[in-house]
Amino acid sequence: MDSASVSFDSTHDSVARTRHDWTRLEAETLYNLPFPDLLFQAQTIHRRNFDPNHVETASLLSIKTGGCPEDCGYCAQSAHYDAGVKATKLMDREAVIDTARRAKDAGAGRFCMAAAWRNPKDRDLDRICDMVSAVKELGMETCATLGMLTPEQARRLQKAGLDFYNHNVDTSPEFYGQIITTRTMQDRIDTLAHAREAGLKLCCGGIIGMGEQVGDRLGMLMLLANLPAHPESVPINMWNEVQGVPVNATAERPDPIALVRMIAVARIMMPKSVVRLSAGRQYMTDELQALCFVAGANSIFIGDLLLTTKNPQTVRDAALLDRLGMRSPLDSAKAPAVALI
Repeated sequence: MDSASVSFDSTHDSVARTRHDWTRLEAETLYNLPFPDLLFQAQTIHRRNFDPNHVETASLLSIKTGGCPEDCGYCAQSAHYDAGVKATKLMDREAVIDTARRAKDAGAGRFCMAAAWRNPKDRDLDRICDMVSAVKELGMETCATLGMLTPEQARRLQKAGLDFYNHNVDTSPEFYGQIITTRTMQDRIDTLAHAREAGLKLCCGGIIGMGEQVGDRLGMLMLLANLPAHPESVPINMWNEVQGVPVNATAERPDPIALVRMIAVARIMMPKSVVRLSAGRQYMTDELQALCFVAGANSIFIGDLLLTTKNPQTVRDAALLDRLGMRSPLDSAKAPAVALI
C-alpha cells in the first residue's frame, strides 16, 4: 500500500469508517504522511464524529495510593521501587465524595477513582461500589481503575453505577515485557473483556516516552483499534518523570511533532473514541496542546495532581481553552481555580 491509498483524498473510504483490521503498513503510512495532510485528514474525521470546538473534562483521584505489588517500571506506586510515595489505606467514603463534589464545581464532568492494587479484594469492592453510587448521585460520569477484575467484580461495579473502567495496555505487545513482568498483556486484555461483557465502557490507552520506538507507539494504537470494539476513551500519557523507577534509564520525552502525529493517527484509527491528553501535560506548551486538539484530542484531566504527579492548574486550562475559542464544562464552573486534591 502506498501513501496515496491513505492520503487525505481518500478520507471517504478506508480510513473514514470504523475498522478493526488495521495493518502495520497502514499505520506507518498514515503516521508518515506530510504533516498538513495528516492533520487535515484527522480533523476531517474528527468533525464527522464530534463537535471540534468542545473539550471533555475529567478529574482523577487516587483513593488508595502506593504499595502496589506490580513491577510496572514507570510507576511511583510500585512496592518494588523507592520513589518516595507512602502507601496509604483506602480513603474514607465521605472524603472521596467531598473531592468529587469539588471537582464537579471546578468543571469536571467525569470523576475517576484509582486504587494501587493488582486486583481488588471483594471487601474493598463493597466500599468502592458505595463510592461509585454516591458519585453517580452527584450527576457525574464515573470511572474507576482498580487493577485486574473478575467477571463478577465487573458486574458488581456496573450495577453500582460505574460508567467507565480504565485499564491501560501501556505500550505495544512487543515492548511490554521490557517494562512489566508481574502481569501479562493478556491479563490486561482479559480484564478489558470482562469489563466490556459487564456493560462497562472502556477507558484504555497507554504511555509514550518510556524508551519505546515509534513502531511501539503505533503497535499500541493498532492493539486498541483492532479490539472487537474500540475503547470509548483513549488516554495518551507522556511519561511523567519519577525518581527511583527503572524507566528513568531509558525515558526520553517525545518530540512535540511526533506526539501530534500520534494523536492524529489515534483519531483516524478510532474515529468515534474520545482521545484524552492525560499525564505529562505540564511539559506541553499551549501551542503543542492546541495542535493536539486540531489533531483530534478532545479530553483533558483537570486538577493540580494526577495520582502522584503534577498536572496543569485548572485556571491555566480554562484560560487556554478560552484563548482557543473552545468550549468545555470549565466555562460554567463555579470555581475554576479550585485545587481538586
